Amino acid sequence: MKTSEIDEIRRLCLLYPEVHEHIDGFGHVSFRVKDKPFVIIGETLSIKTLPATQEILLEQPGYIKAPYIGRHGWVLVEVEEVGWRVIEGMIREGYLIAAPKRLANLVQNG
Repeated sequence: MKTSEIDEIRRLCLLYPEVHEHIDGFGHVSFRVKDKPFVIIGETLSIKTLPATQEILLEQPGYIKAPYIGRHGWVLVEVEEVGWRVIEGMIREGYLIAAPKRLANLVQNG
């Protein structure tokens, strides 16, 4: 991924409460809330989705079921194909899935 894309994803993720960035032993960057990842950046962008959302996305161009973690709702997203507005919404959904109820409610009601 391009540095500018990573910077934009970082900016979008860090808008949410109690999010921190983590780099694993493979050099993958993840954004987590209470140590639960909702965005992972490796060679590609992976975002956590609800199973129903994942099913819909996989029928459209620009989305692929993530290897290994796809069974948990993760999709690989082609940034150029889907656009930033869609990615922003997906990051929000991923955050709301991973966040504890208290934080999710804060975001939804704030």
